[in-house]
Amino acid sequence: MTAVEPRFDAVVHAPPRLQVCGLLAAVDTMEFAAVRDAVGVSDSVLSKHVKQLEEAGYVTVKKATVASRQRTSLALTRAGRAAFDAHVAELRRIAGL
Repeated sequence: MTAVEPRFDAVVHAPPRLQVCGLLAAVDTMEFAAVRDAVGVSDSVLSKHVKQLEEAGYVTVKKATVASRQRTSLALTRAGRAAFDAHVAELRRIAGL
């Protein structure tokens, strides 16, 4: 793993957005419902946080129809992964880890 320059990111920092980024960092893509359940928030709360991440260019949202049902999947972008990694590095630096 390449060393990351520690950098605080206000977009990533909010606890639900930090959780979303952490979940998405571990996978290529994840269904909206799975993220919602893991973070423990309502659809509307998650939608607001995802919208902020999307507007920052950190998350992509894809909608597809599967078995006649609309499915929404989320993925971190390259910029989102870099921002998350830098933010976690800054938190570790602050914590002295």
